[in-house]
Amino acid sequence: MAPRSKLSAIADRLSDRLAELSFAEPVTHVYDPTRYARAAHHDYLKRFGRGRKEVVFLGMNPGPWGMAQTGVPFGEVSYARDWMGVKGRIGKPEVEHPKRPIEGFECARSEVSGRRLWGWAEQRFGTAEAFFERFYVANYCPLVFMEESARNRVPEKLPVAERQPLLDACDEALVEVIEALQPELVVGVGAWARKRAEAALGDLGVRIGQVLHPSPASPRANRGWQEQAEAELEALGVRF
Repeated sequence: MAPRSKLSAIADRLSDRLAELSFAEPVTHVYDPTRYARAAHHDYLKRFGRGRKEVVFLGMNPGPWGMAQTGVPFGEVSYARDWMGVKGRIGKPEVEHPKRPIEGFECARSEVSGRRLWGWAEQRFGTAEAFFERFYVANYCPLVFMEESARNRVPEKLPVAERQPLLDACDEALVEVIEALQPELVVGVGAWARKRAEAALGDLGVRIGQVLHPSPASPRANRGWQEQAEAELEALGVRF
């Protein structure tokens, strides 16, 4: 068996640590795609998480039709499977929500945030290899939290007693990821991811910025996300 990459080892340690945590109602289902989609997640890390990066984009946590399906951050199925060429067995979470089935690379639902982010990357850089030569995309937290209705519950909405152990573990893992990739800039995709980067990485001396989150729930993002995000990156000194 080939040795795990450094990022794979970090991801596995974080997954093991988070598996020890418990979450009460209104959270009824917790998915960890770095566990049940471990093979695909490791394939992403092995293919694209090697070497020093110029910029690391940091998302919040997986979406139900993106990373939850593919193990790839913002993992819109067509981009993860066809553009990146990520492969690997996709299993099932221990308790699957009937309204959020895991269908892996066969999932027909679209993750709009991922389609926008990776669509920009493809349009600007052409190949995944060209994009990842300079950039990398990670999620701060690998867990998906769902209520009985299947509504997503974002990490910041968890009670403090549940949230703080989660943040402590994710902060430590993020420090390890950034130390491994040594980027010049960490860009939070949305305000919450930027705040977590600032809290976790303050002692590392890395620059931290933010771009608009590509969520369809954001009216601004629905008015030309790519153009706005690229302008924000250019303001941070990123050149294309």
